[in-house]
Amino acid sequence: MKFSRKDLLFLVIVCAVLALVILVSGEETTRKVPYDALHRPAYDVMAKTGSKRETEKGCEGCHNDQQVRFPPDHPPKNRCLFCHKMERVPR
Repeated sequence: MKFSRKDLLFLVIVCAVLALVILVSGEETTRKVPYDALHRPAYDVMAKTGSKRETEKGCEGCHNDQQVRFPPDHPPKNRCLFCHKMERVPR
């Protein structure tokens, strides 16, 4: 099987883009939802329903302007589990 110059150039470009994505993606910087007594209800809802949206409904009870405040540059607060991953719970 022979590759043309265009094929080789395409492969080089694809490899370069993949390498760039891997380098830029790096390590997760967002904190995970702790597996503790305060967050246990969220884990229970997730285990029962399997729904991130159902689980997120309980976050605003504590994470608001009066109790656990958000940093000034925090994105919209209605999709917590889009960024914050839950810990792996041993079964």
